[in-house]
Amino acid sequence: MLYYLFRLLESLGIPGSAMWSYISFRAILALICALAISLWFGEHYIRWMKRRNISEVQRDKSIDPYGVQKKGVPTMGGVVILVAVLVPCILLGRLRNIYMLLMLAATLWFAALGLLDDYIKVFRHNKDGLAGRWKLAGQFLAGLAVGLTLYLSPDAVIRENIEVGQRGGTTLVAHSRTEVKSTKTTIPFVKANNLDYAEAVGFLGAHKQAGGWVLFVLMTAFVIAAVSNGANLNDGMDGMCAGNSAIIYVALGVLAYVSSHFGLANYLNTMYVPGSQELVIFCCAMLGALIGFLWYNTYPARVFMGDTGSLMIGGTIGVLAVIIHKELLLPLLCGVFLLESVSVIFQTEYAKMGNRRGQKWRVFKRAPLHDTFRVKPEDMIPGAKYIFRNWPRTPALESMVTVRFWIITVLLAALTIITLKIR
Repeated sequence: MLYYLFRLLESLGIPGSAMWSYISFRAILALICALAISLWFGEHYIRWMKRRNISEVQRDKSIDPYGVQKKGVPTMGGVVILVAVLVPCILLGRLRNIYMLLMLAATLWFAALGLLDDYIKVFRHNKDGLAGRWKLAGQFLAGLAVGLTLYLSPDAVIRENIEVGQRGGTTLVAHSRTEVKSTKTTIPFVKANNLDYAEAVGFLGAHKQAGGWVLFVLMTAFVIAAVSNGANLNDGMDGMCAGNSAIIYVALGVLAYVSSHFGLANYLNTMYVPGSQELVIFCCAMLGALIGFLWYNTYPARVFMGDTGSLMIGGTIGVLAVIIHKELLLPLLCGVFLLESVSVIFQTEYAKMGNRRGQKWRVFKRAPLHDTFRVKPEDMIPGAKYIFRNWPRTPALESMVTVRFWIITVLLAALTIITLKIR
């Protein structure tokens, strides 16, 4: 809203109004605004939740031996993040921009999905929450909607980066003059760093472009659902998901800025996505909201984000990466989320194999992976066979595990950014 107001003032010759046209100015304001809202609203939200005794339900000790320690802490803290993101984006963003509208819609959808899950857990006293199939259906539906929007919207276009020659060992890059709809995406560690989904279905012949878009939409749905679930699984320790996500959003903000800046996109030989500068506003708003939320969520947490926050954070990470055509960088950037998801899959499938033989089989001491680092000998299942029984050797404090996961995510974020040059 304020963007359009100050553009009007600029047209009237009001001094200083032109500052609102600079993405850096609006992005920093969005970060500060989101941080302030998160800190202020978070305090009032926690008090309100405590007065109404809306808190974390006690979990089954056989599944989560640490759940007793978390009883009584207000949950659904994702509402704080939601408000802190929406307000600065609406005030400072360009609301006619297709990418900003997509991000706001995705934020609301995933927050609503997570809120429904939390509502069932807290008010219906069902610790399982929303049935997994319905949660997955909601995630895939959002992914399909995003993919189809990017396919159908005339505003969702790119200018492809084309190698035009060599000079002194340096590859010369030019961007096409025309804006086109494209099924191309960035692939890391490869010199010609664009992968075309249409080429992956080249066997379709004359219909390969249509097949490429079908593959793109399906890939979009898969990526968004996977990252959303990964963030959800990562949310198991105080400050864990919020801290990792803040770091990931810093990297995504850098990638979004590069994609929206013609000169940098040309220098780094990556596709130019006109209009994606508004995603920098969203990234900074989310970063400010998460930092403010960490004020109350670090150990010992005064509030949990719940699925309202974790599903929203993971879903928007996936949507943003798809918009700037960097979804294939997510396994590296969101490596911690990936490891959490893989650990649960391996643990579940291996346990099922053991159950069919009447035995207790486990891969890790506990899953998701972050929980295995704090398991004490008395918490292990009697008579169970563990593949990694002696790893780790000693349990660690929750705060130590959280910070170490943050450090790993910082390294992965740095590696993700330098993939733009390492080919």
